[in-house]
Amino acid sequence: MKRTLALIATAVLVAGCGGGGGGESAAPQQGSPGKVTLEWWHLSTAEPLKSLWAQRAKEFEAKNPNVTIKATVLENDAYKAKLTTITQSGQAPDVFASWGGGVLKQQIDAGLVKDISADVADVLPNFTPAALSAYQLDGKTYGLPTDIGMVGFWYNKKLFQQAGITEPPATWSAFLDDVKKLKAAGITPIALAGKEKWPGHYYWAYLAMRIAGLPALQQAGVDHDFTKPDFVAAGQQLKALADLQPFQKGFLGAAYSTPDGQAAAVSNGKAAMELMGQWAPSVQADAGKGLGEDLGFFPFPAVEGGKGAATDAFGGGGGLAVGADAPPEAVAFVKFMTEMGNHSKAVEAGGVLPVLKGEESVIKDANLKQVATLLATAGGYQLYLDQAYPPAVGQQVNDSTAELIGGTKTPEEVGQDITEVAKSEG
Repeated sequence: MKRTLALIATAVLVAGCGGGGGGESAAPQQGSPGKVTLEWWHLSTAEPLKSLWAQRAKEFEAKNPNVTIKATVLENDAYKAKLTTITQSGQAPDVFASWGGGVLKQQIDAGLVKDISADVADVLPNFTPAALSAYQLDGKTYGLPTDIGMVGFWYNKKLFQQAGITEPPATWSAFLDDVKKLKAAGITPIALAGKEKWPGHYYWAYLAMRIAGLPALQQAGVDHDFTKPDFVAAGQQLKALADLQPFQKGFLGAAYSTPDGQAAAVSNGKAAMELMGQWAPSVQADAGKGLGEDLGFFPFPAVEGGKGAATDAFGGGGGLAVGADAPPEAVAFVKFMTEMGNHSKAVEAGGVLPVLKGEESVIKDANLKQVATLLATAGGYQLYLDQAYPPAVGQQVNDSTAELIGGTKTPEEVGQDITEVAKSEG
């Protein structure tokens, strides 16, 4: 969020915020013109969402003159760090971006998130079940989605052609062969934000899905055991990729969305591809020159002999949750943001994928249409591991994967380290 999911719409704690205290005043009595300030945290730092979300906030303020919205907008890692800090102190912003899953569950269990089931009951039928599922727990709704998507490879068609690659690889062995072809042609195969760690976990997660199968990842969340042979095999295949030295020079210190980071390397033609979520085109265009029609997309390849289906998708979306102590205006704002007339503008602009039934028709970008189609036909779906599992486990997945890619941990040690944290958390 990854996700910059995005999935996604990703702090300095504004003075006087008070976390989840409803801003500068208590909720006004019915009919009262009392002033309310809503603290809204999100991570949409790139266009078009950065401007679109700001515009939506202004429109809401115009419709509700008693409401002022103070937005805190941070990139992925800074957002997660600040949100973790404030929630650990027992507070939450009035409205905040969430990926759902295990992290949201922990916040719910801590009493930091409002149950908005009754407030949004009238609009729930408008959403697709897949988009909504990450924000529902035990039959209750704790947020509304703003994005849904999947991670896959975004690639430079021109660079693939220069390396003699005529079509995207459908298998892992073909993918490794293509990496070798790109290197032989003097082209950097893959851009990676090694500094931020979460982009690297996509590789291990997808390989685990393809080799062990989706149920194995889900079971690991229950029995807290990541040392099984198929998980080790996933690490071995990632090591096989890393041993080819496919990443750009200095990747271990590279960020994701900066002018010299992962997205820009692909956008400026300095690397042939990146494994990233549905927000990749907009971040690429924001960070670099943009590839235009030379940008293509292909799903993560199948692994020969693996138990996982090639149609299983890995990814997530973005949503808006409401702090437990937030005033009623916070729920009204979340509903406003996800109305068809408002949300479809973000879909049309290419910032997010459809979460409302019927929005598919406004997708203009061919690559995003492909993502939406693959998502609609996915046999199974796995949320980002650093969101699906409890925060400490997800962080260990990211850390261990980074160490594996960097050559300081073995595939076996990766499984052992994650298991140790998972069992301590379980």
